[in-house]
Amino acid sequence: MTSTSRILVAACAVAGFLFAGGCRYLKQDMANQPKTLPFSPSDFFEDGRSERPLLENTVARGSIADDTLFAPKDSNAFPLPVNKELLERGQERYKIFCTPCHGLQGDGNGMISMRGMKHPPSFHQDRLRQAPNGYFYDNITNGFGAMYGYSAQIPPRDRWAIIAYLRALQLSRNAKAADLPAALREKLHQSGNAQDSIGGHN
Repeated sequence: MTSTSRILVAACAVAGFLFAGGCRYLKQDMANQPKTLPFSPSDFFEDGRSERPLLENTVARGSIADDTLFAPKDSNAFPLPVNKELLERGQERYKIFCTPCHGLQGDGNGMISMRGMKHPPSFHQDRLRQAPNGYFYDNITNGFGAMYGYSAQIPPRDRWAIIAYLRALQLSRNAKAADLPAALREKLHQSGNAQDSIGGHN
C-alpha cells in the first residue's frame, strides 16, 4: 500500500469516527430529551413536586360556558330558547360537522358512510327520537362508539343549536298534519297529500 493510499484510508477512518460520534447529536429523538415525567419528584420547587396545583380563583377557558349550558345525559331540558336564528345556526353547524357521516337527512347515509365506513344509526329510529336532549349533548361533547368528541370544535351553544336542528329533522318525518297551522293544513289538504304524519309514517 502506498503512502498516499494509507493517508486516504486513515482520513476515511477519522471521518467515519467523527460522523458516527456526531450522529447522536444530529438524531431528533424526542424521547431522549430533558423532561419531567408525570408525578415524578423535582427539586426545582420547594414542595418537591413537579406537578403544580391549580391556581386559586381561576377557571379553565370555556368552563363557565360548559357549566351554564351543561345538561346531564338523562336530562330532557333545553337551556336555550328555540327560535329561527338558533335553528339556522344549528343547520349550518350540522352541515359542517355532522353530514359527512349522518347525512343531510339524518338517516346515516353521509358521504363517508357511502364510501365504506360504518353507517351510524338513523336519527329517525324510535330509540333516538325518544332519547333525551342530554344524550345528544353528551355524545357531541364526548363522542360515542366510532364517533370522536367534538368539544374542541363545537362550543356548547352550537351543540345545542345542532340538537335543536336535529329535533327539527326528526319532527319533519313524524309531524302530525293536525299539528300544522290552519293555513298549512288547508294547503296540504288541497294538494291531496294529507296523511296522519307529514313524513308519510303513521
